[in-house]
Amino acid sequence: MNWKNTTTRYGSLSIGLHWLMLLLFVAVYGTIELRELFEKGSDPREALKTWHFMLGMLVFVLVLLRIAARFTGPTPLIHPAPPKMQEISGKLLHLALYLLMIGMPLTGWLLLSAAGKPIPFFGLELPALIGENKDLAKQIKELHEVVGKMGYFLIGLHAAAALYHHYIKRDDTMTRILPERK
Repeated sequence: MNWKNTTTRYGSLSIGLHWLMLLLFVAVYGTIELRELFEKGSDPREALKTWHFMLGMLVFVLVLLRIAARFTGPTPLIHPAPPKMQEISGKLLHLALYLLMIGMPLTGWLLLSAAGKPIPFFGLELPALIGENKDLAKQIKELHEVVGKMGYFLIGLHAAAALYHHYIKRDDTMTRILPERK
């Protein structure tokens, strides 16, 4: 399989990153939801929050690679071609997902910066993006949580659209991003 995109299929780089991002989303959302099982200030809760942040930052790093991969070749065409409005709505949904993958890690980084907390990244400590400001940290936290909840909807809509195209429209939207079977 070619690592670059062609007019008929996504390349192995895009496919691998797509599915890796799904696993990372599950882990990022899972760690922040599971923290609720533990008392505030407890070691397991703090560890889950740390993993939430580090995995979120990994999403940020990988989305930059994903964006670069999109420019290595064409976007595969859908056969049969969808109606123009469906095509536009698909592009808008992808844009919203990319904004989520960029914006959420950045707001998390800003949140920790404004809260004056360390910013861990797999053994490294990232620099603060802004100075400590507890009031601003509260506002960023609210934004981060609201957009995070919207992320559930966007990811679900993306999955539902893929399944709709595969099982109802019976086009090749979903098969373009699945690993090739030998």
